[in-house]
Amino acid sequence: MADVAARLGISKMTVSRALSRTDRRSRSTSEALRQRILRTCHEMGYVIDQTARTFSSKQSGIVAALIPALNNSNFSDTAHGLSAALEARGLHVLLGYTDYDLAAEERLIRAMLSRRPEAIVVTGGHPTPGARTLLRAAGVPGVETWDMLAEPVEHTVGFSNAEAVGALVRALHGKGYRNIAFLGGVPESDARGADRRRGFVEAMRSLGLDAERVLSVGHAPVSMADGAQGVAQLLLRWPDVDAVVCVSDHPAFGALMECQRRGWAVPGRIGIAGFGGFEVSAACEPQITTVAVDCHGLGRAAGELLVRAIDAARQGQRLAAETVVVPYRIDWRGST
Repeated sequence: MADVAARLGISKMTVSRALSRTDRRSRSTSEALRQRILRTCHEMGYVIDQTARTFSSKQSGIVAALIPALNNSNFSDTAHGLSAALEARGLHVLLGYTDYDLAAEERLIRAMLSRRPEAIVVTGGHPTPGARTLLRAAGVPGVETWDMLAEPVEHTVGFSNAEAVGALVRALHGKGYRNIAFLGGVPESDARGADRRRGFVEAMRSLGLDAERVLSVGHAPVSMADGAQGVAQLLLRWPDVDAVVCVSDHPAFGALMECQRRGWAVPGRIGIAGFGGFEVSAACEPQITTVAVDCHGLGRAAGELLVRAIDAARQGQRLAAETVVVPYRIDWRGST
């Protein structure tokens, strides 16, 4: 700040007042001078310290967001949609990732809240009791995304993973498949994966079909290699399996590659379906049937909801809890 003042030949106090949005005395600084000061700050690479403003106004302009992984295109698209909606209103995202670890999510929630965000977004699926306590006590708007929770902390933007897999199972049944299996990860490592598994079991039972063909391989995120290993185990254990629903498109792709390696026709010998609408599902032959979601739109919807919640909070009000249901679709392709 002293360097800026020296270049312009004015006092440090004048610079400080011009940069402050909350100091009433800043009105004594002309707009022309304030713009000169801002241009000089920019030219000199001076970054304005917003800490004091945040403490006095409680308006940090920051939204904390937690996602399970940075290398998952669905979650990165969600973060892009969220950022687009928030940045249009001058808000910015502070992003963290949990690596599918709910205990890590709880630690990150605590760390993020210490930075005084104006809102927080979580994508863990089923927060720990400690995380739920932190979110309820935070005093800022919160949104849980990518699922429909029975008891959300506040706002929810997402869809039912269990319902989506149930719809996929019924679609496969309609195509004539009966001995359908489910391939996923260890349930404790992935709350959304566990919901998809539950949706599979419930749909199979409602159709009067055997729901016991369920295999867990690896921890979240379940990989292509897990899918390759899993489909071989499935057919060894249940030779009559005629279709497999995979917890995501990545193990589905691995399963497809293993079937082709072994000479098992897809979909002639076995049908394969995935989840997520990932690019890899359309980059193979045959292309993989999948449940697809508008991930960018999901993030944008969460951001738009938070903008309204933050506006209300800045006026001393609390936006009533809302649930925004994001549609999913089944992309039927050559693998089934």
